[in-house]
Amino acid sequence: MTETYSAKDEVGQVRQRRSRWDRIWTELKKAPITAWFGMIVIAIYVIVAVFAPFIAPYGEAEVHPLPFAPWSPEHLFGTDQIGRDVFSRLIYGARNTIGIAFLTTILAFLIGGGLGLVAAINQSWLDQILSRAVDVLMAIPALIFALMLLSIFGSSVWSLVVIIALLDSTRVFRLTRAVAMNVVVMDFVEAARLRGEGLGWVMRREILPNILPPLVAEFGLRFCFVFLTIAALSFLGVGIQPPTADWGSMVRQNASLIQFAQYDLKAGLTPILPAAAIALLTIAVNFVVDWFLIKTSGLRDEV
Repeated sequence: MTETYSAKDEVGQVRQRRSRWDRIWTELKKAPITAWFGMIVIAIYVIVAVFAPFIAPYGEAEVHPLPFAPWSPEHLFGTDQIGRDVFSRLIYGARNTIGIAFLTTILAFLIGGGLGLVAAINQSWLDQILSRAVDVLMAIPALIFALMLLSIFGSSVWSLVVIIALLDSTRVFRLTRAVAMNVVVMDFVEAARLRGEGLGWVMRREILPNILPPLVAEFGLRFCFVFLTIAALSFLGVGIQPPTADWGSMVRQNASLIQFAQYDLKAGLTPILPAAAIALLTIAVNFVVDWFLIKTSGLRDEV
């Protein structure tokens, strides 16, 4: 009998998983063309970032004899100011820029989301201290504050990740606290507290599942902001440091080629390529986030 019930349970779980995937596929088929465009672009970027060493024709810091070489079959987008292949560095830049931005966004959500949930549940002196500290940090322009902190602590990758994550966690804290405050007062949360459930259990099982959709959408938007912040800092010379490839620093390093656009159009386009890569990913993520917000908010296009 035990084996029979186990087999039935297993069949039920398989059917449940299938039905879940069927529902997801049904929603994806109804997604607008903009959302599909965004998902395809994001998938391509992820593939390029993961398999960068196998896709790039040359090494990330491999130097060739001719600086600022023109576009050719050997160097698809030419070389930079010291002879590194621009196409290869674009590919490696996807891994570095996107990977660091993704790690930074996750850390920002762990810090800001966790403290936001604690503040919403606590609603005492701890909530007041955290909220006022966040207000002070948000009053300072994030880019200027990041420049100051990076000048003090150095421009290593881990300094960049921690500093930007701490600054960006303030925005995550505000959103998490705001949406969690509406759930904390619900009867099922009070029932969990009366049962003697711990703070971590209430946060994980009662509050977080009910505020997940806006947080997921915010994750996409925060990723874009972090992504652009890292690119801006690298363009200013205090972000990801050479010889590590980064799209922001690539724009700065090849900016002098723009003045030669009237003589060689392809050479003038070289510094625009990393900027276009940044813009395309930002647009793609925003398309997906917009569609997700419409689906989770219950809004429809019908009048």
